[in-house]
Order: sequence, then structure tokens, then C-alpha cells
Amino acid sequence: MTRRWPRRISAASYRPIMADARPVLLEAHSIHACYESVEVLHGIDLSITTGSVTAVLGPNGAGKSTLMSVLAGLHPPSSGLVRFDGKPVSFGRGDSLVRAGLCLIPEGKGVFPNLTVAENLWVMTHGGVSRRVIEETAYRYFPQLATRRSQAAGTLSGGEQQMLAMARAVSTAPRLLLLDELSMGLAPLIVEELYRVVAQLAEEGVTVVLVEQFAEFALKVAQSAVVMTGGRIVHSGPTSDVTASLHDLYLGVLPSNGTEPDGPPTDASQTA
Repeated sequence: MTRRWPRRISAASYRPIMADARPVLLEAHSIHACYESVEVLHGIDLSITTGSVTAVLGPNGAGKSTLMSVLAGLHPPSSGLVRFDGKPVSFGRGDSLVRAGLCLIPEGKGVFPNLTVAENLWVMTHGGVSRRVIEETAYRYFPQLATRRSQAAGTLSGGEQQMLAMARAVSTAPRLLLLDELSMGLAPLIVEELYRVVAQLAEEGVTVVLVEQFAEFALKVAQSAVVMTGGRIVHSGPTSDVTASLHDLYLGVLPSNGTEPDGPPTDASQTA
């Protein structure tokens, strides 16, 4: 597998190109999803165009991670339809989506702690890409990992573990990358480095959907954004529109006494 490597860019310098005219790669229609008897998604409609970067924003408990699990074919909706590349998603067959080019990096550091960095990358050869190409690609995006090649993943810093999780994903040249809470628990400098790679992937034409509770970095690289609260999309549009009204949409309006925002309450049983 060959790839043309672009110049190294920063998330701050990346300027996305609007993708309105591009074909739809991923779409969700009227998605409802439950955990046992509790419904956490209430009629989600979403359309992701090829080569676009879409930010899914919202407070904790809004249903963002559940939506990502549904889009990745891991959590079957109670009703509604998901299509990837024009074909209905078969839930419980996530392996077929992976082969088709969809890759999910879930919330948290999804690495094998007892395996070395190199061994964590080695497991990605199941798709037929050679170990040499996998490692070469991963270290090109994250040179820091090359110096940790023989180190157990569980002994890496939290930021390095997130780099490794992301390196494994991008080393297989995905068509669609789903990123769930990329910045969770990480220092701003590490988050900047991770979003530099997101911007680089976007420049290469990879379609990206990223979930973030903290919007600053996501809005720098995304062309469009949706804001979720209470399991519903309450706003969608270009990032410029979302940024302008983010306080009201995302946090609610802070009352004059400085206590609690009066945005929609979240249910503790609804995971983000």
C-alpha cells in the first residue's frame, strides 16, 4: 500500500474545504437507541459527506458515545437505519465495516497494555497490510512512538497511549474515522498534537467524525458540527454558525447568580 504524504501541518493552520457537493459516505435516519428500557437516542438524523470533518458536540450524557457505537455497527438501534457507502449497516458484523474502511477509536485508551508498542501495531496486519507498512505509517504520524517501540503500552503516558490507539487506526488507511472523546484527560499540548494528525488526515481526504465534550480543538478542524443534548440533535450547521451560538446551544444560558446553567438536564443513566 502506498500513500502520498503531505506536508506536516498544525491543527491551527488547517483550513477545511466545504464538502457540500461531495457524495454521502455515512448516513443515519431516525435513529432511536436504548439501554434496556431507557431510550438514550431520540430520532437522530445525520449525513456525513466524503472527505468532510464533522464535530459532534454536547455535554456529558447527551448520547454522543452511544451514537458513535450505533454508527460503528456495535450497538443496534431500536429503530432507524444506518447506511455506510450506500449499504445498510448489519449490526453485530462490525468486522465487515472495518474491512470496508470504517474505523472507530472509542473513548479511553484502547490499547493492549501488556503488549509492546510494536506488538500493538502488529495486530493491525489482520487486514492484509504488511507489518513494515503498518509501523512505517504509524511512526510517520507519531515519531515519538518509534522511540517507544519495545516498551509495554501500559507503561506509556496517557497521551502516548492515545497516540498509539490513533496510530493503529490510521496505519490501515481508513476511509472513515470515528473518534470518541479524543482529548479526554489529556494535557492541551498532547491534544494539539493529536488534532494536528486529525487535520493532516483531513487534508489527505479521510472522512472524520469526532465526538468532543470540549469544543475548541474540534471546531478548528471541522467544516460542520452538530450539537446534542438529551439524546437529540438541537443544532447542526457550519462550524462558524455553531461557534457563534455555542454558549447557548452547548452550555445553556448562565443565570445572573452564577449557579447552574439552565440547559437541558442530563440523566445519569444516559452515557455520553
